[in-house]
Amino acid sequence: MPSSKDGIMVVLSSPSGAGKTTLVNLLSKQENFEISISHTTRQPRPAEISNKDYFFVNDYEFKRLINNQEFLEYAKVFNNYYGTTRTPVIDNLNKGKNVLFDIDWQGADQIKNKKLDYKLITFFILPPSKEILFERLSNRDMKDKLIVEERMEQFEKDVLHWINYDYVVINDELNNCYMKIKSLIHAEINNGSKDYDPNYIRKHVEKLTS
Repeated sequence: MPSSKDGIMVVLSSPSGAGKTTLVNLLSKQENFEISISHTTRQPRPAEISNKDYFFVNDYEFKRLINNQEFLEYAKVFNNYYGTTRTPVIDNLNKGKNVLFDIDWQGADQIKNKKLDYKLITFFILPPSKEILFERLSNRDMKDKLIVEERMEQFEKDVLHWINYDYVVINDELNNCYMKIKSLIHAEINNGSKDYDPNYIRKHVEKLTS
């Protein structure tokens, strides 16, 4: 059983471009919340800082960490590896820190299946529409049409995993989405009432995938 003295794990996943990284950064500004910094083999994007946004490593180093069983979770996404090392996460949780994860559905599944002795809350973030997602991806650092098309094709597959999460939240407006997630985390921690309508989410998913 999770101890009330331990921190909780909060996972945010989403299709590429739906806003999970921005939301994780906002949530981390709360007292006692820490972001789990992932390792990745991809190249840094403009404005990303090594050892702050990601630990950028080469394939050899990443596979060394895999072989040493140092990852809590890892996955290959768009031909690059991403992974979360176990030790910093467990250390923070044991200190009573709440740990935020910015990971995809593969990593979320791995963490759930490990059944760690800490409370886990999982969120899947969805865009309001495919058109808005396409616009967000195009306006990001992805000027290459082929990359945007690849992300949109992957969206059709990623969105199907929404059913495996505790909560699905639509990022129609950033602050509203942030406040919704914050409220649900607070309710989970304090066993409070939750403003959440799974039927509305199901209908939204049907609209996105039709």
